[in-house]
Amino acid sequence: MDVLPDFTTISDDDLKALIERYVHEEEEVSYRRRLLHGKIDILRAELVDRVKRRHAGEQSSLSEVDIERLTEILAHRGPPPDLDEAPPPG
Repeated sequence: MDVLPDFTTISDDDLKALIERYVHEEEEVSYRRRLLHGKIDILRAELVDRVKRRHAGEQSSLSEVDIERLTEILAHRGPPPDLDEAPPPG
């Protein structure tokens, strides 16, 4: 992890650039986290479904997977916008 700069020697422009860098990095981490949460949700749902089917005496079948539900879970708006682009209004 980077050590914070000496605030007595860093210029305003360098400070702003550092802030932008960390904001961009945080957005990337947040995006990755959301994708991982979606995958975890799908895996947990599959595990719960398997346990329920075992107790009911049924076999699980890939053809029975709710594709629409999985699509909704994995649907996303893409990676975070580049910081060089203007932020959306509002």
